[in-house]
Amino acid sequence: MGSTRTGGRGVVRWRVAAAACAALLTAPAVAACGSETGKQINVYYAPEENFQSVIDTCNEQANGRYEIVYQKLPRDADGQREQMVRRLAAGDTDLDILGLDVTWVPEFAEARWLEEWTGQRKADATAGVLAIPLRTASWNDRLYAATKNTNVQLLWYDKRITPRPPTTWREMIDTARDLKKRGQPYEILFTGAQYEGLVVTYNTLVASAGGHILNDEGTKVVMDEGAVEALEILKEVATAGVTDPSLTNAQEQQVQQAFEAPDSNSAFELNWPYVYAAMQTANPERAKNLAWARYPGVDGPARVTVGGYNLAVSAYSNHKDESFEAALCLRGAASQKFSAIRDGVPPTIESVYTDDRPLDPTQAVDPANNPSMATAYPMREVILESLRDASVRPLTVVYQNLSTITAKVLSPPADIDPPATAQELREGLAQALESKGVLP
Repeated sequence: MGSTRTGGRGVVRWRVAAAACAALLTAPAVAACGSETGKQINVYYAPEENFQSVIDTCNEQANGRYEIVYQKLPRDADGQREQMVRRLAAGDTDLDILGLDVTWVPEFAEARWLEEWTGQRKADATAGVLAIPLRTASWNDRLYAATKNTNVQLLWYDKRITPRPPTTWREMIDTARDLKKRGQPYEILFTGAQYEGLVVTYNTLVASAGGHILNDEGTKVVMDEGAVEALEILKEVATAGVTDPSLTNAQEQQVQQAFEAPDSNSAFELNWPYVYAAMQTANPERAKNLAWARYPGVDGPARVTVGGYNLAVSAYSNHKDESFEAALCLRGAASQKFSAIRDGVPPTIESVYTDDRPLDPTQAVDPANNPSMATAYPMREVILESLRDASVRPLTVVYQNLSTITAKVLSPPADIDPPATAQELREGLAQALESKGVLP
């Protein structure tokens, strides 16, 4: 299936599929093999533990008209993007459905690698979707993807240490200082390494301060007063003596592990919702006292930056109609609910948050074997509240350049000089915008 194979791709793929079906003739689940059309729909998507179950359900609904095949991309975002960019640049027709990080749609759409969603397909893909996640699937007022899942960071804390969570960064810093004086766990854990996680933290602070990094069209650098105030807060937290010594190496996993460690010296963790399930296994004792709240902002709760994935149809797919249909199933309400409960990824369809039926509606709710959103996703109301006034990262075709430059300039946070750093960002981001190219 590699892009270097320019001839006979369909024949090779048919022979592989036929051999697989022959080997499985005695197995009960072979409905998708040997379908009437013989169409294989490849979905290139990041590793997600239970996504194959979603695919299996959608294949059953396809009733043999096509078979969706999960082609796992690398675990890291850069590796995912690199593989798809190189294959799409070569016009590879093996790519049908693309799992895109929320920052990639403008770049891929501008390169004309994506089919636009129009008509009834667009209506189906946008029905009931929260407004902020939906923005990440569009470019130049056109829809190029269907939202699969979104994500927002929350404030996680131990209610034995801080019964009342802070609502602003400066309140959180003051609380941490007070805890430190009293000899209690006090550290604030967040993603301070030189990578996208630091950019997300900064973008949330900028949006929460009412600021802008770029203009709304993503064509000019703004870096206004709100953007400078965000730099001041990053500098303050990094130099207040309330962060872990490993701040400059901290990514999501390191933040998670530091907070759940038995000897943790942390009071606050800023991270994604997946940490809830991880804590139940890693540190059951602390999990009993784990609490969550909206991410702190500047004058109140933050306008937190959304993450997540969107599903797009490749412009080079030979099976576009089936790919649109399959994508709609993979990100439908039932699929989003399953993925939220089993893999912890927040839905983009608002009604899923209030769907209290268990996964198997014919059976009673059982938190262990047949959970519902209420039992498996207790933080759902806070997530939904956060999503209603969330923010997105700058929508631009050169976001990868912009992110790389921003992470470099902001690292390490303790060395930030707000006025000088703001000017350095203005100059660097202006150069990134001028390139207007797709990174190799």
